[in-house]
Amino acid sequence: MQELIRGRRRAGFVGRREELRLFRENFELPPDDDRHRFLFHVHGPAGVGKTSLVRELARLARECGALVAHVDEGSAGIPGTVTELAAQFAQQGRTLKHLERALATYRQRSHEAIAAVREPGPDAPSTGSAVAARAGVVGLGMVPVVGAFAGVVDADRLARGADRLRSRFRTQDDARLVLEPERVLTPVLLDELAEAADTAPWLALFFDTYERTAPFLDRWLHDTMTTDRYGVLPSNVVVVTAGQRPLDPARWEGAADFAAELPLRPFTDTEARALLAAKGVTDEPVVAEVLRLSGRLPVLVSTLAESGPAGPDDVGDPSATAVERFLKAEQEPARRAAALACALPRRLDEEVVRTCTGEDGEGGESPAELYAWLRAMPFVRTDRGGAARYHGVVRAPMLRLRRNSSPERWRSGHTRLAELYRRRCAALEEEDRGEPGRPWTRPAWRAVRVEELYHRLCAGPRAALPGVLREGVDACRADTAVAREWAQAVADAADDTDAGHLRAWADDCLAALADEATGALRVLELLLARAALDDAGRAAAHHAHGLQLFLLGRLREALDDHARAIALAPDDPWGHHDLAVTHRALGEYESALLALAEAASLAPGAAWVARQRGETYRRMGRPEEALPWLERAHQLDPEEPLTLGSLGQAKFTLGRPREALADLDRAIALWPEYAWALTRRARVRHHLGDGPGALADLDRAQRLAPDVAGTRGERGDVLRAAGRHEEAVAEYESALALDPAYAWAWGSRALSLEALGRLDEALASLAEALRVDPGYAWAREQRERILGIPEPEVP
Repeated sequence: MQELIRGRRRAGFVGRREELRLFRENFELPPDDDRHRFLFHVHGPAGVGKTSLVRELARLARECGALVAHVDEGSAGIPGTVTELAAQFAQQGRTLKHLERALATYRQRSHEAIAAVREPGPDAPSTGSAVAARAGVVGLGMVPVVGAFAGVVDADRLARGADRLRSRFRTQDDARLVLEPERVLTPVLLDELAEAADTAPWLALFFDTYERTAPFLDRWLHDTMTTDRYGVLPSNVVVVTAGQRPLDPARWEGAADFAAELPLRPFTDTEARALLAAKGVTDEPVVAEVLRLSGRLPVLVSTLAESGPAGPDDVGDPSATAVERFLKAEQEPARRAAALACALPRRLDEEVVRTCTGEDGEGGESPAELYAWLRAMPFVRTDRGGAARYHGVVRAPMLRLRRNSSPERWRSGHTRLAELYRRRCAALEEEDRGEPGRPWTRPAWRAVRVEELYHRLCAGPRAALPGVLREGVDACRADTAVAREWAQAVADAADDTDAGHLRAWADDCLAALADEATGALRVLELLLARAALDDAGRAAAHHAHGLQLFLLGRLREALDDHARAIALAPDDPWGHHDLAVTHRALGEYESALLALAEAASLAPGAAWVARQRGETYRRMGRPEEALPWLERAHQLDPEEPLTLGSLGQAKFTLGRPREALADLDRAIALWPEYAWALTRRARVRHHLGDGPGALADLDRAQRLAPDVAGTRGERGDVLRAAGRHEEAVAEYESALALDPAYAWAWGSRALSLEALGRLDEALASLAEALRVDPGYAWAREQRERILGIPEPEVP
């Protein structure tokens, strides 16, 4: 079916012969030929046919044997783009295994990094099925850690200067992966492309709707192609970008040596006539009128031709009377009215069509029939996600017509659509009740919410703006990519309402969000400075700003934000929670306990307060004080596996391994994917002499989280205890490859090397452990023992 559809599209494609010729001939030139071009940039105004040409270029690339991937504005941020590239290569039989593994780790670590300061409020209690997004907030002490820090954690060893933030992650690479994903993921992508390039003559990467994705893609793509920042890009890669504007001359200066710009203009007279002839429009007066009114823009030529005009009077001006004239030959009034009404939403489905046409639907076709008819129209396209949408060039004059000729119908239509999306949001909230995190972190809810906000802004730009800006606070709390979705809804509403105050907000926010690392932080600063938020809104903005500072490692500044927020909203228990988490990350445990005491006074009997207190005492190296709080948290919420995992650690530290094992068993039964608990249970089983059981747990943990150095280090310990020293050394070295600063693995590796008689290597391994951690007393003792240095006499 797909091939037949592609064939029909190819048959209907006319024009752009010169562009197609240049692209086809480029594949006949080897990469080292000076005439070969590595980048083609298609650009031109909306409606000029960029997407159709890109689709045809992709077909040509496939004919030349290329592996092809296509990305558009549906991919948010660099991680989303890389994910889409990996998925499309996999569909062509080329699985990028290392990249998919790195992406899985990125998603897990990102969730973990944010979960600690974004737990559900009191109205959304956690359950055993709702903990995945909160697992592994290691450095904050919410769950136990593994490996070198498996017992009592010395905060001074975890937090030194600018590296304090990294104590929240399992490895330094984890921290870089969350804070600078493009720096970690891109080299993996390039390595995978290099392997794929050995199996195919060409790789072709297409980036469509570049006017929307360039704010985060352009610098990355330029650096990937022209610098060694991320590694080596194979020479048989051809990149195609397509957007409304030419390449940025400041960034791409000198690109003429390796890039070709393909500026698209409206069809020539010959090309437009060929398209009309292909659609059966050949009568010269009709052709002349279509050419005059369409300006030879391909999408409008096609749309006007589809209406089957019999004479010049049947051809309407798309910039004036839009659908009524487009569809003058259409005999059903309900269809003409539906086409205009259904221009209001950004995306279409059957229920949306029903909402749009309810006022005109009497005596007409059913919403399902109208939806099917609309999907067959030339100006309605289906995106990669399956959603139907109008082409912007056709939709824009339709919106102007409705807004200017019938403002009340404009307002009521957008209001009904906003209510539809509000109900969808409510249904998703009910479905997700008890799930961790805030709604803006959930893609399904977020996709619906931005549509609601867009329609509220269209219905009443000034009345809706304060509430939409308040929503922006929560979007920014999630991350920059999420904030960009919110800002794009504001930008689209600004375009469609022609409201200058919306345009100013949209432009400023999108400009700030071009910076992937600090974009959300900068937008929050705009909101705090200009949004006229009430006290609750300002408190939320300060907390979100504090979270973004936290993730950037600016913990002292984050404390100031949380203090300001608490001054504005002292009765919010989660504000005190955020303050406690930040103090704890700084090793300021007493201050964290004071903040949790305030939270307890505002949320008495809350299980999360008891659990956090228990975790704080555990982090302080006081497991005997941690235990009562953790047991109380378990009584309040017996289905919370994180609490059971923490109980298991505390009991094991207190010398109660059998009880620890029982708690960890229950935690894993509640949450089978609880990788940390599996690793911790392996340690307990090892202690109890069950080596095979320990290795089985570690195997499961490694499958769930393949790149955790601590899991491999634990395997090394189990193997060393079993006398399997060669295998143990291999596991320690795998752990160190993931985390070269893993001092405990350096030290443990030394003992297996010593057992193998490799004393020089053992001493070198201990020296490296001490270099990484000069305060590692155990490693110093082992080194002195091997060297035969006597212990000093105790006076």
